Amino acid sequence: MSAMNAHASFEFLRSQPIASLGVEVAEYQHRGTGAKHFHMQSDYDENVFLVALRTMPQDSTGVAHILEHTALCGSERFPVRDPFFMMTRRSLNTFMNAFTSSDWTAYPFASQNVKDFYNLLDVYLDAVFFPRLDPLDFAQEGHRIEFAQSGNSASELVYKGVVFNEMKGAMSSTSSVLWQTLTKYLFPTTTYHHNSGGEPMEIPDLSYEQLVEFHRTHYHPSNAIFMTFGNQPVEELQARFDAQALNRFERSDIELSVPDEQRYFSPVRVEEAYALDEDELDGRTHHVMGWLLPRSIDLEAELKAQLLSRVLLDNSSSPLRAALESTDLGAAPSPLCGIEDSNREMSFMCGIEGSDPQQAADFETLVMDTLQQVVEQGVDQHMVAAQLHQLELQQREITGDHYPFGMSLILASLSNAIHRGDAIASLNIDSVLEQMRQEIEDPQYIPNLVRDWLIDNPHRVRLTLRPDPELSERKDAAEAARLAEIKTGLSESDSEKLIKLADALEARQGQQDDPGLLPKVTLDDVSAQMHLPAGEELSASPSLHWFDAGTNGLVYQQIIFDLPHLSQREQSLLPLYTQCLSELGSAGRTYKEHQALESAISGGISAYTSARGSVDNANQLQTLMVLSGKALAPNQAAMSELMFDMLDSPRFDEHSRIRELVAHALSRKEQSVSGQGHMLAMLAASSGLAAGASLSTQSRGLASIEKTRALKSSISSDEGVAALSAELLALHAKVMAMPRRALLVGEAEHKAQYRQSLTAVLERLTPSSATTGFTGEIVESEPAQVWVANTQVSFCAKVFPTVPVGHADAAPLTVLGELLRNGYLHRAIREKGGAYGGGASQDSGDALFRFFSYRDPRSVETLEDFDRSISWVNEGGADATQLEEAILGVVSSIDKPGSPAGEAKATYLNSLFGRTPEQRAAFRQAILGVSLDDLQRVAQTYLADPAKARVAVVTHAKAAEAMPTEFARFKV
Repeated sequence: MSAMNAHASFEFLRSQPIASLGVEVAEYQHRGTGAKHFHMQSDYDENVFLVALRTMPQDSTGVAHILEHTALCGSERFPVRDPFFMMTRRSLNTFMNAFTSSDWTAYPFASQNVKDFYNLLDVYLDAVFFPRLDPLDFAQEGHRIEFAQSGNSASELVYKGVVFNEMKGAMSSTSSVLWQTLTKYLFPTTTYHHNSGGEPMEIPDLSYEQLVEFHRTHYHPSNAIFMTFGNQPVEELQARFDAQALNRFERSDIELSVPDEQRYFSPVRVEEAYALDEDELDGRTHHVMGWLLPRSIDLEAELKAQLLSRVLLDNSSSPLRAALESTDLGAAPSPLCGIEDSNREMSFMCGIEGSDPQQAADFETLVMDTLQQVVEQGVDQHMVAAQLHQLELQQREITGDHYPFGMSLILASLSNAIHRGDAIASLNIDSVLEQMRQEIEDPQYIPNLVRDWLIDNPHRVRLTLRPDPELSERKDAAEAARLAEIKTGLSESDSEKLIKLADALEARQGQQDDPGLLPKVTLDDVSAQMHLPAGEELSASPSLHWFDAGTNGLVYQQIIFDLPHLSQREQSLLPLYTQCLSELGSAGRTYKEHQALESAISGGISAYTSARGSVDNANQLQTLMVLSGKALAPNQAAMSELMFDMLDSPRFDEHSRIRELVAHALSRKEQSVSGQGHMLAMLAASSGLAAGASLSTQSRGLASIEKTRALKSSISSDEGVAALSAELLALHAKVMAMPRRALLVGEAEHKAQYRQSLTAVLERLTPSSATTGFTGEIVESEPAQVWVANTQVSFCAKVFPTVPVGHADAAPLTVLGELLRNGYLHRAIREKGGAYGGGASQDSGDALFRFFSYRDPRSVETLEDFDRSISWVNEGGADATQLEEAILGVVSSIDKPGSPAGEAKATYLNSLFGRTPEQRAAFRQAILGVSLDDLQRVAQTYLADPAKARVAVVTHAKAAEAMPTEFARFKV
């Protein structure tokens, strides 16, 4: 790559190939504004764009977060009210989003279609640099005051706003409160002291004028970083950047940066409270310790910190994690365990949950004594080498199943670019890893880091976060008092202004924008074919399949068993059973020895279950247990042997470890509500309608939380845990008697070697003797449920029975879900209702059509909006343009690429469930042929009878009291 590639408006600075990632990274600078551009040249067809701005708020009003939302509500070239969400349905994007981090805001997207990529680029550039920032959009997305009864100035005042409700939901999460409280003390003077997302009590302090000024100072090209990945010519990209945005600016003198934090001279110990609306407070306290470390832009220091964190905390053989898991001071390690390396200065954290306030000093002693023991006795050198091996594997793996591969690389280097470090070096870590490989031969390498960065580091915070059953009530009272005070000061004219604002916003939300103002792709731009990897059967007995994939020297393999017939008790034990397979010892090894070996030879081995209805009958389940691992090619034989040991001789006799795993599982389930409440609500509503949903409800639904509490209580005695151990061993014996098959994914040059070692393992496993698998059963449930949880917002769901994927109506129902989400529900639930999100979708695996809302200030009104959306379709509310947009959205999700290994694994697993490449291609073709008449027909056929629907709402106690009497009440 040379300077010849640069557009005339940009100066080429440097480039560097990174062989382990298959990219060449070049750095450029815009001549006029100083904007940086990093381009990752690759052969990938999936092109990625991101523009990031340094955003460093000095309060917790959420200004950066609200600006991120408001900037996407119309711009100079695209003066429509909602270009972002309109483009999600006029595009073949494989990723579209916007992020607000603690010190940056980013606007990324990805697409495999070149026309679509440049369409999105035009919209994004205009949104970021030339947004309209309409005051009504600020009121909708940020915050506003309205009368509780529309137009009635005698009624109470209420706060509304998408971000306001989003953050009420976010700050219902104990882990979020824990993180924000810890960083408040760990960073007493810099931007990290504040909640960049916004504290609900402070969000109403933000003015519209402050928002506009924040955009003026922070959204300037001189403060921007452009990052791109893919096969598009860099000159063309830069020509667009310059013509669409940059040439209208001059270089700014404002240089935004985060200063180094003022360091403490002695440790800080604090106690604060979090809201817990329950009577039982024992064992609900969190203790966390945090240290401030060196700068994150020091690549050597960053990798040292990652290695230190992995050695201390990665698994149960790690000394600090072992202490946190086994202590009687708490129930489980804190979710805040590990390294935070995206801020200007890194931080290291560890903690426990399920404790009590008076245990704070003993917790600190436990941590410091464990660290001192590491300094004095050192750590196993094999463990240090194993964790360095994990860093190498992490560097080599080609990802793409969660984020596009290019997006993952961009996000990995973004923090360095934001803090003016070396963004290219942050991706090319091979030389530093090689240097570290030599340095860790010194037995004092880790002890020295522990002493220098942790034990002798006075910038340390110990936080105790205790439950307060009255905190929610006091916050609600404070909010009500503030609104009452505002209302007292309102003149008649002021009241009229509020009513006019509400009316103006409602009118704006109801207006129909001209979609022709935005660029789009059409069905003519859709690829005619699906692109799925092709595999081959290597042997029928044992059953072994192979997929050739570019995996950069890694191998992925799975051993897959049919599940046997399961009682309801066994169904509820499935998550614990698979966790035990992954985290207990094997072949005489303790769980700590097992995890040390696993870390040394693999990138992880995990077990999980998967179930799906058949193509033609959703209540005829195919249920599987999958043991899945990955490793570097030279370690494949060793990984195969370890997988054999996990299946042949798991240590269900490790009773203390089983108790720990149950406690950890309960903690994860209890914390899942604030982030996954909509999924849990949909599962609760679905459970009496489909066998798959019933199985999921037993194992991971809301009812499973109380079951896990009871399970934890039942194994407190030796007899109880011995009985559970026997149940798990019996369940394992049933699984091992079932038919099995295996999958290998890797590069062709290693195929014979991989096949030989895995075949040897498969032939040594206990032969299958059973043929009848678990095909599922429907467990009856209440048709209307309300679940009271520790949250400030609601999650609503309504579910109708429909058809499986093999039915001709599955395709129009799938398109209908996309159309309802974008054509009606987005406006009704998010814009007007104030929820963070809402939508509808057809689940052809369970043969169900599901409506949902997420972090919603309403409940009954949202359920009514679900019904109104059905009427809207039946009354001809949708048009041909909306139909095409819905089809594009579905096809885009079908065609979304994954990693090479991820696509191979998904193709094989889908085939086991009857979703063969031929079936999937036929379904995709059916999607392309859906008509408006089809949508009305399926809506009338399956969604018109409310008596067939099931409903569930997850909410707080006050909202639950207001639900209709037909709702059965439960407590999470």
